Amino acid sequence: MQAAPPADEQGFLALCRKIERERKFRCWNYKDTCLRRRISVRMRARGATSYAQYAGILDTDEKEYDRLVDALTINVSKFFRNPETFACIAAKVVPDLWAVASPLIRIWSAGCATGEEAYSLAVLCREYASANGDQATLDRLRIIGSDIDRESVAVASRGRYAAAAFSDTSPAVREKYFPLENGLYSVSPEIRNLVTFERRDLLDGDEPSGRLQMIVCRNVIIYFTRETQERLFDRFHDLLLPGGFLVLGKVETLLGKSRDMFAPVSSRERIFRRL
Repeated sequence: MQAAPPADEQGFLALCRKIERERKFRCWNYKDTCLRRRISVRMRARGATSYAQYAGILDTDEKEYDRLVDALTINVSKFFRNPETFACIAAKVVPDLWAVASPLIRIWSAGCATGEEAYSLAVLCREYASANGDQATLDRLRIIGSDIDRESVAVASRGRYAAAAFSDTSPAVREKYFPLENGLYSVSPEIRNLVTFERRDLLDGDEPSGRLQMIVCRNVIIYFTRETQERLFDRFHDLLLPGGFLVLGKVETLLGKSRDMFAPVSSRERIFRRL
């Protein structure tokens, strides 16, 4: 069955208001075409032919609300996704982080989905500490992973993954840090202890307290309106300490005045440094 036609504008607006009112999900910050497409996917899955009919399904099926929010937030990830980006972070960012004189080195993986990105960053730092015999600096490291989706945060906190999550990971790294247990790969304690996960809404000013040395926010802001993107870049700049790093996704870039707020470390890998 086909989802409601785009002409049903009032129904669409009413559904967006309902979602924001009942789930605090800010539909208006997302690109319109992206939002409509993902809602339509769930409507087709439930056989709804109008936005009003789908709203009725949400009223009677709490689990459908969870499926909808999951569809809207796109929780797709794997370890070392875009390996060349992580190689650049290891070569050009981690050594500078290790030189930070602050009592804590704080990294925020914003929109971390099911946690693979945050754990990958922990592996990079653990490998660097081992290569340089510097456990003391590793002890100062704190990595915070956050996502709006509760189930994604729960999966990240459990730290157990299927083999498919490691398609971009070297067998040596997987064997060293992710032992196989009952058919799933578990994050080893030496990596798990470097990362904490929290449910946070990136669009609601809900960020970790205190200043940060690095923010990784990849393949997230591309789904937001330009106005929302520029507002986030302002916030990232305020949260980062001078000289701190910002890492975006491969198809994302700085916009507007943010281009004068960050200097490129690697334009190809979308790594920037706060001015």
